[in-house]
Amino acid sequence: MLKKDKKHKIRCPECGAKEVFVDESRGERICSKCGLIINEDMVDFQQDWRAFNSEELEKTARTGAPLTKTRHDKGIGTEIGKSQAELFRVSSSKRGQYFRIKNWQKRLVSSKDRNFGYAMSELERVSSSLNLPRNLQEEIGTMYEKALEEGLVKGRSIEAVIGSLVYALSREYGSPRLMSEICEVTGVNKRDLGRTYRYIARKLNLRVVPAKAINYVPRCATLLNLSDKTQVKAKQYLKKIKSEEDVSGKGPIGLAAATLYISGLMNDEFVSQRKIAEAIGVTEVTIRNRCKDIARTLGIEEKVETKIKELEEIQKE
Repeated sequence: MLKKDKKHKIRCPECGAKEVFVDESRGERICSKCGLIINEDMVDFQQDWRAFNSEELEKTARTGAPLTKTRHDKGIGTEIGKSQAELFRVSSSKRGQYFRIKNWQKRLVSSKDRNFGYAMSELERVSSSLNLPRNLQEEIGTMYEKALEEGLVKGRSIEAVIGSLVYALSREYGSPRLMSEICEVTGVNKRDLGRTYRYIARKLNLRVVPAKAINYVPRCATLLNLSDKTQVKAKQYLKKIKSEEDVSGKGPIGLAAATLYISGLMNDEFVSQRKIAEAIGVTEVTIRNRCKDIARTLGIEEKVETKIKELEEIQKE
């Protein structure tokens, strides 16, 4: 049965016609005007079976999951009896044999694979807590394997190495995470994480790009439960003051926090400076000073003061 080829814009090399038909049974692409066979023996990449639920799809699929760097065996390894309940499904005569095979499999795993397996489970836990994108997880898995091969993990905790890679690579991918929240998730103190981060970045030649305040806005807004409208306004403010001398050289997290505070005031979505400081990990003094710099640079000092007075009056009532 001939079908019109709508996916590919192909012109017939013989007559120049644009209308081309596809014969799926023969694997041919035919010109509708002169009948020239443009392509033949085409490969059909569509599946040749039907599945109406996940169980049928799993039974009929001929391939497994794609290779991934977030698993120590790239996702193609097998494990005998993941849980004790699975081993009790076999007959009692074979159960002892399977127990022995399972124990031998654990003994034969190398220390490198054991370390990498634990590290990837830690990465999955951290990624779930921090909502890291999949491509970033793959890159962290690749860099951890490289650090393991070069012996950079010796003498350092796996949590500290994973946390330092998350901090460095998340900035490179344009979705930075705060060091305070990485410390909270990994359980590593800020001093150890900073020391490990500097060592790993130097040894692996990681190009740690300077953080931009505008990249911190979405994450900080999520921690404060602010609306998209407030985030957009904060980004607009930061784009306007990008090249101004009053805010150049200031900390990006403090700038992002202060901009969100001002944009929240303008959108009648008030969040106190104390709440912002506790959620983001900066001091109230920093937010107050950055607010003054941003308001002066944008020329909205009077509007900000008016909004603050209105809120104070409402709170008194």
